[in-house]
Amino acid sequence: MQRKQRKLGFTLIELLVVILILAVLAALIVPRVVGRTGEAKKAKAASDIATLSNLLQQFRIDCDRYPTTEEGLSALRVAPADVQGWKGPYLQKELPADPWNNEYAYEFPGASGGDSFSLLSYGSDGAPGGEGDAADIGEGDM
Repeated sequence: MQRKQRKLGFTLIELLVVILILAVLAALIVPRVVGRTGEAKKAKAASDIATLSNLLQQFRIDCDRYPTTEEGLSALRVAPADVQGWKGPYLQKELPADPWNNEYAYEFPGASGGDSFSLLSYGSDGAPGGEGDAADIGEGDM
């Protein structure tokens, strides 16, 4: 008696069933993951702004003033020419860009005047105002 040798492998139908199952799973999962990238970018921008605000507060404690609009956030990395008491660099890495690769907008004095500053990201459009992903993100006047 000769035994028939059985060939090992997958049939075309088995492969099609696996591909169909993977396609159904992808159709259910991908929209949920892709829809959250905007939320993640907003959270990253808010986190960066909070960190930079804290560093600006430290700059103020050391130097008795905030950086001017002209000095900008780069004053956290390089001492401005006329500043006294600078103990930086306050930021070890390069200044971060917002999640949409735009610079954070810094202004001193802020809209409230006096001893306040504005620090924000203009969102995905890189322009003031907007809605959704294009909405401004920031803590306003500090």
